[in-house]
Amino acid sequence: MIFYSAIQPIYLLLPLLGLIIGVLGSMLGGGGGFFFLPVLLLLLHVPSQTAVITSLVATLPICIAGTFSHYQKNNINFHIAILFALSGIAGAFIGAEITSKINSDQLKIAFGIYSVLIAVYIGFSTWQKKKNKSQGKGAGKSSGLSKITKGSFFGFFAGIITGTFGTSGTAPVLAGLLSMRMPFKIVIGTSLLILLVNTIFAISAHFLINKIDFTLVIFLTAGSAIGALIGPRLLMKVKIDTNENKLRYWYAAVMFVIGFLLIIG
Repeated sequence: MIFYSAIQPIYLLLPLLGLIIGVLGSMLGGGGGFFFLPVLLLLLHVPSQTAVITSLVATLPICIAGTFSHYQKNNINFHIAILFALSGIAGAFIGAEITSKINSDQLKIAFGIYSVLIAVYIGFSTWQKKKNKSQGKGAGKSSGLSKITKGSFFGFFAGIITGTFGTSGTAPVLAGLLSMRMPFKIVIGTSLLILLVNTIFAISAHFLINKIDFTLVIFLTAGSAIGALIGPRLLMKVKIDTNENKLRYWYAAVMFVIGFLLIIG
């Protein structure tokens, strides 16, 4: 169900926020949904069920534009993307059911805890990778069975997160892809394709039981779609090889701070 809320003065800031989120989402492989939900819950005080599906719909243009841009630059591993997406579809429908049974406060706390845990995981795995490299230990390559196991687990978890929080399941997708030792740019492009599929199915699961605030969607996507086209172009100019660990630490730090703010209310 779609409805249009009355335009508030603060809505005029949303295109700028959307632009920033679109750039960051397409550069970091996150689709932007991770940042949309806190904006809707903390800044605009949107009811939880409406915030989740509105976040999903606002994320869709970023995923589409970002995926297309990364496809043009050959930054997508389609075999891995399919593996993640297939298990993620089932998780998305389960997540939608979870959202329908919890209130706004429970959603904020649950999302905050999830954010903190994933931030710790990404930070620790990055530190471990750096430690192994300094000790001369090879990162090694994931075997076929290992890829299937990781893809199914992280993909399913990402689907649940997508359906529950409307954030496209960014963190588990990135965690799973990074654990497969793929180049960072391939991780980002592949992540956006996975999130695109997850988002489409999560929207389908939510559409019949929740309301989409299309006024918020218009204001958010006015900037986010443009940002999603800019992000991959900026990424091509960044020296990822020398800054990959710093990017991971910064991403984990931002997730931790957002998670903490949501937990304390």
